Amino acid sequence: MSAFLEPDPVLLAFIFFKKFLYLQLLAGLALLRVLLGRGLARWPALVALMLALAGVATVLAPAAGLTDSPQYASAARLMAQGGGITALLVPSVIFGISGLTKGARWRWIDAVHALLVTALLGLWWWVS
Repeated sequence: MSAFLEPDPVLLAFIFFKKFLYLQLLAGLALLRVLLGRGLARWPALVALMLALAGVATVLAPAAGLTDSPQYASAARLMAQGGGITALLVPSVIFGISGLTKGARWRWIDAVHALLVTALLGLWWWVS
């Protein structure tokens, strides 16, 4: 009977990855691109960084007790839209654009980003 109440480990991994790892890792990659990139590659990375940090702040706001403002309610609704995947893919697509622009350096950042997106979409597909 206990196996009936235990959630699938892949579902737990997806929730943890989606909630606590993806945007933080994306923000780190975007920060690297902002600091180390050249020219036009910095601007989409900066937008992706800001969106990722806003998402991280929204996820961590309940732990800090910052849920009373109307801005939090709006941000939480945006984060929940589309099962939460939309709020992850929008900054990721914008960051992907920074890898396609002229002046993008350190292509390993794009490889890590591709692995992150692949892991996210793979886990999402598995639990859907």
